[in-house]
Amino acid sequence: MQGNRSRDTAPELRIRSLVHRRGLRYRVARRPLPSIRRTADLVFASERTAVFVDGCFWHGCPEHYVEPKTNAAYWRDKIAGNVRRDRETDALLREAGWAVVRIWEHQDPAVGADRVAEAVEARRRLGGGDTVRELP
Repeated sequence: MQGNRSRDTAPELRIRSLVHRRGLRYRVARRPLPSIRRTADLVFASERTAVFVDGCFWHGCPEHYVEPKTNAAYWRDKIAGNVRRDRETDALLREAGWAVVRIWEHQDPAVGADRVAEAVEARRRLGGGDTVRELP
């Protein structure tokens, strides 16, 4: 599993490119909360917005995840743990006043970039630190 990229994946690069073209600037592969060992794909620190581009296999996409036939029990536990950690990360960030945007790798990058821009602009209008509604 060491050969699997944790950053700079093709879906992430497409989202980053489109977000950058919209004039938004961000940090890549950063911990939104230094006290927790969780890394977001894009971090807008001033707006307190964390963006995660989730792979369908690794994060258990309800539409595309197919359990491997070989070593099924291992993979079932592994993916379930990833999903559990994702939910916990979302909760921790929201409790700390962050907006969380999750984008599946199969989603249209332009739609994902629009969601990121919407979240960042909403936070800017609210002054960054206020809570915003959860984005779809």
